[in-house]
Amino acid sequence: MTRHFIVIGNPIAHSKSPQIHQVFATQVDIDICYQRQHCPDNAAGFSAVIEAFFHGGGVGANVTVPFKQRAYDNCLARGGLSEHAKIAGAVNTLLLNEAVLKNGGSIKDAIYGDNTDGQGLVNHIVRLGWPLSGARVALIGAGGAARGIILPLIEAGIAQLTIANRTVSKATKLVTDLSAASPTIAQHHITTCATTDLTGQFDLIINATSIGLSSNTLPLADDLNCHYAYDMMYGRALPFLQRFADRGAQTSEGYGMLIGQAALSFERWTGHAINVEQATTTLSKQHE
Repeated sequence: MTRHFIVIGNPIAHSKSPQIHQVFATQVDIDICYQRQHCPDNAAGFSAVIEAFFHGGGVGANVTVPFKQRAYDNCLARGGLSEHAKIAGAVNTLLLNEAVLKNGGSIKDAIYGDNTDGQGLVNHIVRLGWPLSGARVALIGAGGAARGIILPLIEAGIAQLTIANRTVSKATKLVTDLSAASPTIAQHHITTCATTDLTGQFDLIINATSIGLSSNTLPLADDLNCHYAYDMMYGRALPFLQRFADRGAQTSEGYGMLIGQAALSFERWTGHAINVEQATTTLSKQHE
């Protein structure tokens, strides 16, 4: 039996998700059809697309830009949300809550949202062999990408977290909001500062801004250093990583996070755990 999946976005033609999930399906020997789904950028259009997909027998959907917030709002209003999705305020994975359906609920009310982005990042860092337990971590950026990874980082056992952002008030509000939503985050003392004021030595620095997609660079202090630097962007030369590589740090772009979050989505949908390293090797050979 073929299981059907989609990734919803606007634009969506560039998405690598179909290739990634086909590699997963081949690895665990199941038959899938995974397609890109363009969607109008409005709430009604998004709701119509996901409801039609699940009514038609769809098993699971990934959600990408600009619909992660819309997916969250949809599940908050009608379906359900995982703890990570609640804290992230965003959904990247949709599936049906079978318990709701068994109790006579509608498909609309059974659509459940999860967020695997943050755990995908943490799992990639672990695969790289970078230590997280007891680590001093700096996170640059206070937008949606940063919001989704804070709880998984804390759950991984980091000792200290500093959030740096161009506008300090935005970073401070992020910490306040997340602390109110999560006792785990509230118990962790998180500091904030302006990006230009981020100084000293860290074990790990993560760039959660999209500045790497432009020709601009982050205004980083000369005495800011780390052992490991991670940029959530991927697919091009990233000045953030080059800066720390020149200073002897180990670095990584975010392609491994992309595969990691996809593997977690696939496992939520199918129950099959993925050997991510094997899948990554297969995908790399396909692009040679």
